[in-house]
Amino acid sequence: MDIEKLRTVRTTKCDNPFASARTPWKIDQMRERIVKHLERMLAREPHTANLRDWWQANVYALRDRILERFIATQQAQHSAKCRRIYYLSMEYLMGRLLRDSLNNCGLLELNREALRQLGISFEEMEQVEPDMGLGNGGLGRLAACILDSLATNNYPAVGYGIHYEFGMFRQKFHDHRQIELADNWLAYGNPWQILRAENVQEVRLYGTVEQHRDENGNCRPRWAGGSLLQGVPWDIPIVGYGAETVNFLRLWEARATCDLDFDDFNRGNFHEAVEAKVLSETVTKVLYPNDSTSNGKTLRLIQQYFLVSCSLQDIIRRHRNSGVGWDQFAEKVCIQLNDTHPTIAIVELLRILVDEEAMDWDRAWEIVTKTFAYTNHTLLPEALEKWSVVLFEQILPRHLQLIYEINRRFLEKVAARYPGDLEALRELSLIEEGPVRYVRMGNLAVVGSFSVNGVAAMHSELVKTALFPRFHAISPEKFCNITNGVTPRRWINSANPRLATLLNGAIGYDWVTDLEQLRKLEPFANDLDFRNDFARVKLQNKTDLANVIKARCGVSVNPSSLFDVQIKRIHEYKRQHLKLLHVLTHYRRLLDGTAKSELPRTFLFGGKAAPGYAMAKHIIHAINLTADQINGDKNLSDLLRIVFIPNYDVSSAMAIIPAADLSEQISTAGMEASGTGNMKLALNGALTIGTLDGANVEMLEEVGENNIFIFGHRAEQLEKMRREGYDPRSCYESDGELKALLDWMRSDAFDRPGEFNPIRHIADSLLNGGDRYFLLADYRAYVDAQDLIANYYANPELWYSMAIINVARMGKFSSDRAVREYAQNIWKIKPLRQG
Repeated sequence: MDIEKLRTVRTTKCDNPFASARTPWKIDQMRERIVKHLERMLAREPHTANLRDWWQANVYALRDRILERFIATQQAQHSAKCRRIYYLSMEYLMGRLLRDSLNNCGLLELNREALRQLGISFEEMEQVEPDMGLGNGGLGRLAACILDSLATNNYPAVGYGIHYEFGMFRQKFHDHRQIELADNWLAYGNPWQILRAENVQEVRLYGTVEQHRDENGNCRPRWAGGSLLQGVPWDIPIVGYGAETVNFLRLWEARATCDLDFDDFNRGNFHEAVEAKVLSETVTKVLYPNDSTSNGKTLRLIQQYFLVSCSLQDIIRRHRNSGVGWDQFAEKVCIQLNDTHPTIAIVELLRILVDEEAMDWDRAWEIVTKTFAYTNHTLLPEALEKWSVVLFEQILPRHLQLIYEINRRFLEKVAARYPGDLEALRELSLIEEGPVRYVRMGNLAVVGSFSVNGVAAMHSELVKTALFPRFHAISPEKFCNITNGVTPRRWINSANPRLATLLNGAIGYDWVTDLEQLRKLEPFANDLDFRNDFARVKLQNKTDLANVIKARCGVSVNPSSLFDVQIKRIHEYKRQHLKLLHVLTHYRRLLDGTAKSELPRTFLFGGKAAPGYAMAKHIIHAINLTADQINGDKNLSDLLRIVFIPNYDVSSAMAIIPAADLSEQISTAGMEASGTGNMKLALNGALTIGTLDGANVEMLEEVGENNIFIFGHRAEQLEKMRREGYDPRSCYESDGELKALLDWMRSDAFDRPGEFNPIRHIADSLLNGGDRYFLLADYRAYVDAQDLIANYYANPELWYSMAIINVARMGKFSSDRAVREYAQNIWKIKPLRQG
């Protein structure tokens, strides 16, 4: 099969066959629009414009077309008075939008040619687009995939988030350590966003609760005083595949209600004159401030309430504009809470109904509990947010009163169900008692929502049996599973155009919106020509990534080596340090001549550690020190390379994932909710090595045990080891290779004069710190699985057959399927097709 010929055939058609009827542009029209925006929006002439100018002009030209569909979509949804889903998330990991939006509009090749005629390379130009600094990890990337699938499947929806001025941080390495720098993604503006100044909202913080008499003479509480912020909305259009539906993501920016105090200014108090402005804008300054300090915790809670307050006011405004009353609110409005971060929305809506709308409690609570649905994304108790009662009372005094009342009424029902069971009351209470009292946001989310879902079958079962067992016993009908998915528009069509071209030639275009169509690929696993084409695509992608690595990291890697990839947030439960143990084991074997295979390997890492997470930073430090030593060992030649790619983001993932041979999904069993990186990598032809954790369990069911490498203890086995008392030293004493490895790590082999040795620190913590995440328990099974993988990779016919089968059987893991399940089983909304 001639891939380049297929690509030529493909580009003579519309990139997106569903969009052709809506995109009658010709090349000369697109070229003229780009130049028009260059001159009239940016005041640039073509011969003086730089690539950033061309990118912005290009976005403005495309935005013209998208906004035509946006207006039509909003008109259709308003006229239909349809039920909408409102998606609340603290983060959206959007990446770059240009290529995806062009693909979804069917205009990519037209745009590429228009730019070529203007003397501009599309590939060079798109590199200047910054990744939007609106998200960090899997939670935010899932939210972005959900938005894409909502629009593609024509569901009426609005996303709500925060307009962060700076992203989480830009990661650099200095002396092998992570350094956090400001991610100023808005330095040159954002041509995608549209200011909606007419919909500014006002948000109150702090203050006191007063008693006042309403118009009927009834005494009612009223939240008063404190400080006020403005929430300024910016909209980003979300274009679905085919450009039939264009929804939007509304992001709130915090501003002061008064930018300048003229009295202070005229008295010469210049700092005081703008102090309110500076403090107000701090609220949306940075994504996920370091909350290891009291000020960081305060800012985090304020951010969450700011998002919720602005969004609920906007939702209520939209509801009132539709001409229907409160009796129909829960029929027309469904609010999805993406994890516990926006849970305060439950109390805020209750406050609005009881305090501002003078509604009786029972009616208000009925509306609230029919409006909210909650997605849980974690099994780690420490990740289920809780806020000190003291902090809550200071910032949101009325909300704390309402939480107490919700709790009182709920615990009355619990006491009736479990008479005399104080443990049930303690476990189910919204308030954690102790020397420091806390508000439990996870419990609040369950009590105040009509639906609670996990994000993988195993995770959802553990949510019911381990995380919220008593809640499940009381309300089993609330709990369900919606396994996560990823959008194939981003993760094949945009990220891996070579593979997309190969798929189009083999099975047609339908897989782009119906990923189950990939099943048609299975017979090609036994087709020699197709396997060779598939292998050629992978090698070309690896060569591209090798060039990126050389440019960004200064390390030369062999594209023919096995690309072994672990790219995800750095956390002990994700076990990047288990991968490090294997790297060092392989290195020792090469040094002493006992390696079972001399297969060239390239180990690739990517991910950020939270600024306040010391051990995660030590893991990064240790990987980089190891890389420095191994990459500098001239005796290894091309047999072993380690690269930690800095500042991992969506754009980095789009370069790494198509090039990966092996996908590392090695979290401690029972701790990963789902994972979506596992899906993206398998979808692009990487084989998975993983534990039975998260969505790995369902991936095993789909691809079959002969096409995935599963190792390690199961969650129930690890739970038994916890109960009976796990001793990591028993693993150390019983495995000679592991003992020699840890002794080597604890020796002076990796010492640098006067410097902290993170490699020794990790080894010490595993032996003497309890090994909470069971690295030593899973070490031998993991290393043995890696030895097996080397044998498989040495047989290209077998390896690429397995890789093709993995791609063919990934149809379940589409965000389109996930969104349809949400719509049918939780949201109860239907697609709204437009003529």
